[in-house]
Amino acid sequence: MGRPLRIAIDGPAASGKSTLAQRLAAYLGYAYIDTGVMYRAVTWAALQRGIPVTDENALTRLAETLDLDILPPTEADGRPYTVLVEGVDITWALRSPEVDAAVSQVSAYPGVRRALTQRQRQIGLRGRVVMVGRDIGTVVLPEADFKLYLDADLKTRAWRRYRELQDRGEAVSFEEVLETMRQRDALDQGREVAPLRPAPDAVVLDTTAMDIEEVFQRVLALMEARCRETPHVAG
Repeated sequence: MGRPLRIAIDGPAASGKSTLAQRLAAYLGYAYIDTGVMYRAVTWAALQRGIPVTDENALTRLAETLDLDILPPTEADGRPYTVLVEGVDITWALRSPEVDAAVSQVSAYPGVRRALTQRQRQIGLRGRVVMVGRDIGTVVLPEADFKLYLDADLKTRAWRRYRELQDRGEAVSFEEVLETMRQRDALDQGREVAPLRPAPDAVVLDTTAMDIEEVFQRVLALMEARCRETPHVAG
């Protein structure tokens, strides 16, 4: 089977895109890049430094200058990568409810998106990459060889995120997670710059009633079919 060299996976929170991207990257021997962690890292740093999430100029400067690095996992604790800010491991802190509640507002600012999109494109254009986010197929890597948009209904996604937080010992209610996700969807889909939406040539897949193995096998089949249709994009 031919293999697309650049794979873009988009979708709302807890649609399963990060889990799928990790599986695909491991299967193909590609780099796995979750662009969302960059926005989360900027959000986390802003919260730590007391920068209001309403201060667009300060957040843009932070995104442009932040010492941010994403590495392969450095601990055997289930993490898919290690995120360092100013040399400090903040990998698990990025999934806190505080960051969840603020990241969509931070990521909506044009200056923040410009700063991080430039970094993301440099990585993606190297090829042999599975890149996941909310605007990969539309903005960051529109030349991707295979574009996928994962979705699921709101309550299903909220339950997935709630169980994830519970497993990590976070004291949060399902209702809080549901409301945060509802607000985040509205911000992501309604922002003026790079709103969350499928690319015109993306395959759209609803994962509401699917487990990760079903999603993985379905996507492999879709990739094979796409490569047969357009063999010039396969490596």
